[in-house]
Amino acid sequence: MSIVKMKRIRLIALAKDKDALLSSLLHVGCVELKEPTEVLADEAYASLLHREGSAAAQAKAQLTELQHALDVLGQYAPQKGGLFTPRALMSSKELLDSEARAKALEKAADINGHAREIGALNARETRARADIQALEPWCAYDAPLETKGTGRVDVLLGTVPATADFQALAGAVDEAAGAADVRELGADKELKYLEVLVHRDCRQQALDALRTFGFSFAQLRDLTGTVRENIASLEQELRTIAADREREIAALAAMGGARDQLRTGLDRVEQVLATESARERLLAGGSIVYLDGWASAPEIPALEKALSQFDCAYELEEPKEEEYPEVPVQLRNGKLVRPMNMVTDMYSLPAYGSVDPNPLMAPFFILFYGMMMADMGYGIIMMILSAVILLKAKPNGATMRYMIPLMGLCGISTFIWGFLTGGFFGDLIPQMRGILTGVDPESVPLWSLFSPLDDALMVLMGSLVLGVIQIFTGMIVSMVKQIKRGETMAAICNEGAWFAVFACAGVAAATGLVTPMIVVMLVILALTQGYGKKGIVGKVMGIFGSLYNNITGYFSDIMSYSRLMALMLAGAVVAQVFNKLGAITGNIVTFFIIAMIGNALNFALNILGCFVHDMRLQCLEFFGRFYEDGGKPFRPLNINTKYVDIQK
Repeated sequence: MSIVKMKRIRLIALAKDKDALLSSLLHVGCVELKEPTEVLADEAYASLLHREGSAAAQAKAQLTELQHALDVLGQYAPQKGGLFTPRALMSSKELLDSEARAKALEKAADINGHAREIGALNARETRARADIQALEPWCAYDAPLETKGTGRVDVLLGTVPATADFQALAGAVDEAAGAADVRELGADKELKYLEVLVHRDCRQQALDALRTFGFSFAQLRDLTGTVRENIASLEQELRTIAADREREIAALAAMGGARDQLRTGLDRVEQVLATESARERLLAGGSIVYLDGWASAPEIPALEKALSQFDCAYELEEPKEEEYPEVPVQLRNGKLVRPMNMVTDMYSLPAYGSVDPNPLMAPFFILFYGMMMADMGYGIIMMILSAVILLKAKPNGATMRYMIPLMGLCGISTFIWGFLTGGFFGDLIPQMRGILTGVDPESVPLWSLFSPLDDALMVLMGSLVLGVIQIFTGMIVSMVKQIKRGETMAAICNEGAWFAVFACAGVAAATGLVTPMIVVMLVILALTQGYGKKGIVGKVMGIFGSLYNNITGYFSDIMSYSRLMALMLAGAVVAQVFNKLGAITGNIVTFFIIAMIGNALNFALNILGCFVHDMRLQCLEFFGRFYEDGGKPFRPLNINTKYVDIQK
């Protein structure tokens, strides 16, 4: 199992079969349509073919409508659901039912209509409250607001800054207008609210005096009735708004049962969008349609069976090497290796035509994770969580379907390493036994093959040995790749030469023949490290450059594996510290509480920390030896759901 082989497919079919053809490809789910830019760039084809129109924009709008309706229900009719809520099961025919999709869209429109009404009511309420706030300072004015004065007297309502001196203002108006009366109706932190009665003939003089103090006319619009009457009317409007809103909210709360219909509708429209997006990549010309794309080789028989129902012509061919950068990548592995897709998805997919790293990485990743975590209790928790989630929730998301099984596999490795090191929530059992019996916990520890605390040097050496094994594995893979490409000499002069150097170093360490082995190593490096360089100077520089880069590179890479020992030691120490803190109390209940809190924190820290450090070892130290990244994910036209499972 590795990178799935792809074949280039070019197909011409009758335009009348276009919809049925796309539906058939959707069910087969093994063809990714290419953008037809290459064909349209050819003038001969461009004069005959044109892009197909589609309803993708409409499908996207429908998705937005359905998602908004779900969000509205989440706000007004929240559902009590958890991680283990099972998804609905239906056939592909039921999923693609256009009538059911239309009903879901109608329900979404109804829900969104209520939501829009609530939004409108909220806007009315905001305006009404703002109007009340604007009117309240004028409550002392008891004349109808439509009254602008009498036959001889004008009424001026306005404001001045709160800092204005009222006595000076009143005096200035009286001096300028003579027959005028200024009354302060109210004040707040920013403004003073004034009523000015002035003889109509002196209006302009009064305004000139007022404006020197920053006077502005009141913005009371074209209101009628007194201020208090207007406020009372607005308060009645607020009560009406509140009652209408309650009715709308109650209507939405009663629609909570439509949540599943909306979710299924989302999945239904997603299939429409996928089909319409594929339609945009079709080329039409007269009575025919043309498509160009990539097909997954293992599903070719099923594809050919589906295409046999149509009057069409197609060809399937192996991609040329120069096309490899365009070929999409699909990884297909067994159940034990498949969870490693999470790592390659986070890093980068391998390039088409290269090596799938997952089968090579899986044993190392799982082994290293368990070594760093190394606790039977933590391993049991990880296995139980993984099993429960897989059985109850059946995760199918892009990340969860890999992460949960990977957690279970790493939990098994963690339990095994914990058994070898005698760790069960640190030294929980010896400490608990010590509190209950009075026996020194260190005198009767759990059985272990070795201890991270007492045998730290041995653990460090073991970590480095595991690192050497993984690095050697990467070197072997690199050599095999080069030999398959016909670059045998490059493989011998690069990884092959360094294998010989490491072998000589091992012989020197085992036999004591240090000087002869050093001479042999220098000869090997001198003969091989200038390979591919031109001229004597180039070869000499190549030798010295290779010596520096490889010696420092191999040394730093191997030393990076010391983190296996460091994290194993850190996790064990933290767990034991919390257990001892609990044991100091001498009470079994408080001991258990403190120990569990500490172990929970330790577990939460390590479950992420071990993953990050394990990822680093794989992506830098291991992948750097052979990995070619840059693959584009294979995105075929297929039935892809979020809320329902499809019966096979």
